[in-house]
This record gives sequence, structure tokens and C-alpha cells, in this order.
Amino acid sequence: MAEYHLAQINVARIKGVDINDPVMIEFVENLDHINALAESAPGFVWRLKDDSNNATSLNPFGDAQVIINMSVWEDVPALEDYVFNTPHREFLKRRREWFHKYGKASMALWWIQAGEIPSVEKGIEQLDHLQQNGATGRVFDFRQRFPPPANKSRTSK
Repeated sequence: MAEYHLAQINVARIKGVDINDPVMIEFVENLDHINALAESAPGFVWRLKDDSNNATSLNPFGDAQVIINMSVWEDVPALEDYVFNTPHREFLKRRREWFHKYGKASMALWWIQAGEIPSVEKGIEQLDHLQQNGATGRVFDFRQRFPPPANKSRTSK
């Protein structure tokens, strides 16, 4: 079993007044399908969800226009395969229909101990760190990746 898993947070500012705004209908109508794809994807471990089976009612920023998504994956390739090689990709391509740009970074990746479930607060902290400092071994993105801590010690001499 792997010693580390990959955690991710994705934060978005919706174009609607809130998630129930008519501009968000197609996005909301597809959430269950996209979430089910994630849960059945190879390498999926966990995702943040509320009583409606998604995370849209969670409001850690105190702003009805900001939604979050968090999940845990076995590794970067597993998450990358889901994001870019499933029907999720089509929704990713259309994100500007539903969302405004969210700061320097809207998604952050970081390594956690296998079996750990990251808190929303930790995810927000990691995204803030990425926005302020860029990609590092602590938190990174798809463009600039870092290996799990165990791999660093094996490859660093």
C-alpha cells in the first residue's frame, strides 16, 4: 500500500447569484454524474460531500458564489486521468460558462498520509499557500508537480 495519497482542492466563483441561479442549471444537473464518474475512477479514494451528495451547500468562505470541491486520489496520474480523460474534461472546457477566474490558482494538490482525510480548512490553507508562493514540495498543481515525501528522500542524494 502507498504511504502517501494526493489531496486536491478546487475552488470556483460561480457566475450566478448562488448555485440555484438559472445560469448554473446545466452544471448542477450534471454534478451527480460527474461525481459518480470520479468515485468509480481507478485511483479514487475519497471526496468531500454534503447531504445532497456533493459539496455545493458547504460555504467555508461565507460567500454563496464560491463553491469548493475536495478529493483524495492514489496519485497524480489517477487524478489527471479522471480530470482529462473522462467526460469531466468536457465540463472543464466549458468552465467559463459557469465560473469567473478565481485568483492566481483555483486548484491545489498536496501529499497526505494514506488514510488521512483532509479538512476543508487545510485545503483552503494549501490553496492560499499556492497562490502566495507558487508551486513547492508542500503544495503544487498539474503544471509543476512534486513527488510524495517518501520518494523525495529516495531520489535526493
